[in-house]
Amino acid sequence: MKKRAVVLGCGMVGSTIVRDLAADDALEVVAVDANPATLAKLKESTGVKTLAADLSSPQKIRGAVAGADVALGALPSALGFAALETLIDAGVNCCDISFMEQDAQKLSLAAQEKRVTVVVDCGVAPGLSNMIVGHVDALLDETTSVEIYVGGLPKERRRPFEYKAPFAPSDVIEEYTRPSRFREQGIAVTRPALSEPEFMDFAGVGTLEAFNTDGLRTLLYTINAPNMKEKTLRYPGHIDLMRVLRDCGFFSKDEIEVNGVRVRPRDFTSALLFPQWAYQPGEEDITVMRVIVDGRRDGRRERHTYDLFDTYDSMNGMSSMARTTAFPATIVARRIVDGTLNEPGVFAPEQLARKDGFLKSVLAELAGRGVVVTSQRGIFELPAGA
Repeated sequence: MKKRAVVLGCGMVGSTIVRDLAADDALEVVAVDANPATLAKLKESTGVKTLAADLSSPQKIRGAVAGADVALGALPSALGFAALETLIDAGVNCCDISFMEQDAQKLSLAAQEKRVTVVVDCGVAPGLSNMIVGHVDALLDETTSVEIYVGGLPKERRRPFEYKAPFAPSDVIEEYTRPSRFREQGIAVTRPALSEPEFMDFAGVGTLEAFNTDGLRTLLYTINAPNMKEKTLRYPGHIDLMRVLRDCGFFSKDEIEVNGVRVRPRDFTSALLFPQWAYQPGEEDITVMRVIVDGRRDGRRERHTYDLFDTYDSMNGMSSMARTTAFPATIVARRIVDGTLNEPGVFAPEQLARKDGFLKSVLAELAGRGVVVTSQRGIFELPAGA
């Protein structure tokens, strides 16, 4: 008998999740979204079952996931936490990629009581990046530093933004406004988004600029490293444009009155940016990620560096960011379905990757889908007394 997987939210990433799961003969896949046109395309291309539903409604979510062995959450961040609460209360296992602002770990006790397994932040970053950090942290005697750099970009640069959004523009705006949490010399610090820009060079791409974003999330309390930071990558010049919009109030959530009409500037800005930031059919993108973990083992200093450079899949018409975000979630969801992951509670990807062989198997499955991560380790002798 086939296991039932329900995908909540079928945007660019959610649709890719559906397509990957639909290729599995052991699964019955149900795609759920509020947009009938999106569902019609998925049904035609994959043959999966579809359901049109307002996923801001707990009752609609409950109905959609009835009888599911696992649900995959691919909703905008504003809906992610409430949907997760509903799934747990309904007793449904879940793998989620929503960039929710709330702390999903607060739902762990409820998940334990309902005997369900939930993995959150299971995309590319957070997600795959967390797995890498958790794996290396388990290898080292002491982890001293974690650095994560990641960005999804259009292959062709076009002014003025030189950027396209692979997911909801409202969630991209969160990267430009949500305060960024770090750890420096063992002390938790918070800095504004878009701060502390730095230039970095990447093979095949060239020079990119990195800026502070709130992407460490669960790593801040699951990894005991005194120094940790996460930065988003864009083409040079993008930071200044976003700072202008932010500082002028275009990203504000506070309502203002314009000619007697109440409006949130962020909603207005998203409506204007979406047509300009939307990828056109066949438009190519790239994903760049570098994770650097420093520490000590057996009296020597080690540096572990993992690099991902991925491009648009022209054969299957899949964007790179959608692929690299969707596949970690589908790989983990399959482990929930087959019982490999069955401990009740809410878990972060880095906690899963502490298990011997977990990251290796995930990277092998990603490589089988054309997403290749390379790694290198540097070993350095410590000076006497260090």
